[in-house]
Amino acid sequence: MQLLSRYVALFGLLVLLTIASLSAVAADVPAIAAASNIKFALDKISQQFTKETGLKVRISYGSSGNFVAQIKHGAPFELFLSADERYIDQLYNAKKIDDRGVVYAIGRLAVVVSKYSDMRLDPNLSGVTAKLARNRLHRFAIANPDHAPYGERAKEALNALGLWRSLEGKLIMGENVAQAAQFAVSDSTQGGIIALSLAKAPEFRRHGRYEALPEKLHTPLLQRMVLTPKANTTAKKFYDYIQSEKARKVFKYFGFGFPKAQTK
Repeated sequence: MQLLSRYVALFGLLVLLTIASLSAVAADVPAIAAASNIKFALDKISQQFTKETGLKVRISYGSSGNFVAQIKHGAPFELFLSADERYIDQLYNAKKIDDRGVVYAIGRLAVVVSKYSDMRLDPNLSGVTAKLARNRLHRFAIANPDHAPYGERAKEALNALGLWRSLEGKLIMGENVAQAAQFAVSDSTQGGIIALSLAKAPEFRRHGRYEALPEKLHTPLLQRMVLTPKANTTAKKFYDYIQSEKARKVFKYFGFGFPKAQTK
């Protein structure tokens, strides 16, 4: 009987140790908040990171403005990759982070249409202008300029080309730029302006065509990332890995640029 009791006690101890071990592993997987425009690039980078280190991260994608609000209200994110550095500044000014992190990439815009569209694509959006003149453009997609940096820059580009007033009443706005990309190649619109990084993704190219827009049409999209005070060791290692040459090759493939010198 005593021997049986010992086995039961030993089994119970092993169960407790296993649960504790699993909890520790789960706790070590950091929650990452990332702008939706880097989804395809960051998914690839995180896969490489896990393959090389054995460490995992859990990534949530969305609009930078919404993530700022969540972090201000205590969301447990350990690393935040923004689509525009001013959102990092908002967190820093609110004393929610200890520093301003680093610029990890520079984003670009692209005009896109469904692969079945007959619209001509060019850097000056003359194809859009022609459709408007013939009253053949009824819906056009961008991300919401109020909280999505790529939507804000799309508005700047349209203003620079003298098209904002003509298109304003025809806009369908995505909650973030990834949703805007879905709208832009759907039957409900005649195109849109999204992140070049999404337009270059194989998943998008199966459904649409794109043309990169000149960077001079809008304020630079300096994409900055920062660790939060909650960051664990894995989050810090992933932060460093994103700045590596291997990660930069992935970002470059998806159309991102980089600052000549690191912007602090």
